[in-house]
Parts: sequence; C-alpha cells; structure tokens
Amino acid sequence: MVILPAIDLLDGKVVRLTQGKRDQVTVYSDDPVAVAQRWKAQGAEWLHVVDLNGAFEGTYTNLAWARRIIETSGLNVELSGGIRSRETLAECLGLGAKRVVLGTKACEDPQFVREAADRYGHKIAVAIDAKAGQVVARGWTAPTALSAEQLARSMAYLGVECLVCTDVSRDGTLQGPNTELLRRVLGVGSVQVIASGGVATLDDLLQLAQLTPQGLVGAIIGKALYEGAIDLSQALAALPRA
Repeated sequence: MVILPAIDLLDGKVVRLTQGKRDQVTVYSDDPVAVAQRWKAQGAEWLHVVDLNGAFEGTYTNLAWARRIIETSGLNVELSGGIRSRETLAECLGLGAKRVVLGTKACEDPQFVREAADRYGHKIAVAIDAKAGQVVARGWTAPTALSAEQLARSMAYLGVECLVCTDVSRDGTLQGPNTELLRRVLGVGSVQVIASGGVATLDDLLQLAQLTPQGLVGAIIGKALYEGAIDLSQALAALPRA
C-alpha cells in the first residue's frame, strides 16, 4: 500500500483545513518545496498536491508551486483541486504530474471525464468526496444528489481506473478513516481506490492495509504527518507495499 503525503496549498503556503473549511486553516510552512523534500527524505515515493485556491475558485492557480515540487522532488506527484477545463488538465500533465484528480467535473460533466480517461488513461483519477455518504463538489461546498457508490460506479463505467475516496467530515480531524465508506466504494469493483480523510495512527494504516485485497492501493495522510502523530519512515517500513 502506497502512502501519499498531502501538500495542501493555499495562497502559496502549506496548510491543513478541518473538514475542508476555509476558515479553519492551520499554516505549516511557507515553503512547499522544502516540505516535499522532507517527505522525500523520509521515503515517500508519491505526493498528493492539492490547490485549495483552485478547489474554491475553480481553476488551478498554484501551478508554479506544483511545477517546482515536481521538478525538484523527482517524486510521483498527483495534482488535485480546480482542474475543470481541458486546458488546465493538459497543463497539469504537461508539468510532469503522474496523475491528476478530477472532482467537480466528475459530478457535473461525465463526458469530460470520459474524454479525459480515453485520452490519458491511468493518469486520470476521480475524487469521491462524501459527507454522510453523499458526494459534495466545488471545494466540498456544494452538495449533490449522488451517493458515493453511484459516482464510483459511473466513473468505473466511463473507464476511470483510480478513485480517491475522502470522508469530508473526517478530513483533518484525526478521527480515523471511514472504512465503511471505503468498503462501499471498493464494492463497485474494477477500480483501484486511494483512501483519504481521518488517518491518525499507524494502526489506522494497518487497518486500511487489510482492504488491499479488495482494491485499496494507497492512503493519503496530511495532518497526522504535520502534527507528528505518524512518522512517515516508520509507517512505510511497517506497511505492505503495492
């Protein structure tokens, strides 16, 4: 199972939000490149880089930082947040991103996702961002009529190979992952799933690792790393690899 340290960017700073709320922000660094290097030094092979400005405002605005992280770290980087046009998608992949995560567009424009998956294949993932089982969009501020399973099933049908599943209510809370939600999404079958939201301890990661036979391939960790609740190098050593 792969661990993806999260680097959430807001106004050029590395931050964490609680439950995705913009007014509940903690700033951890004003040097995203240094943070990427820290996780690389501890053994990370992937990074999950989110443009929170883009998620809230609709277009990826921290491209310069994303480029610097990709170029200086040499790691596999997936980009997320505000990727809602063909131009932005192409630009993100042109930076060297190994994967991009589509969220709002998956809810509002399935044809966009179909075309992206047809063109870019495994470089396209879709975010299943859920609150009480229902999908939310536009920086987690807009509820939809879709259940997590419905969106996951439709994305698999469109050819998406990877889903990033987040329980919004647990994100940034250190309350543990929502394994029930993950099991429901994994039950769709034929897709790989990356878990996100709530991971707080090594035991949480070991619990998630038990879902790898069902298709769980990774876990995104944010606050637990920044607060020192999880040591990345120790966690990597303890977990089975994908």
